[in-house]
Amino acid sequence: MNLSDPVIELNLHGMTVDEAERKVDSAVKRAGSGVYTIRVIHGYNHGTAIRSMLHETYGRGYDRKVLRVRPGANPGITELILKEM
Repeated sequence: MNLSDPVIELNLHGMTVDEAERKVDSAVKRAGSGVYTIRVIHGYNHGTAIRSMLHETYGRGYDRKVLRVRPGANPGITELILKEM
């Protein structure tokens, strides 16, 4: 993960919700000023707990760096928008 790229991708497959939340929190906190999006790859075949956590936590203003949460290119991806392009 390069924290200076405009898009950071996090693959959370196989993680618990707590593990995933810690990894996402760390990426958000460490994201450089050039980062626009954190693309979270969480999958969807084995439930939606991580996706729900992302919407509940970051969609409610938990972290001021995250402007909004949006669906990704498929149901197994959620994007955290840090800056508008």
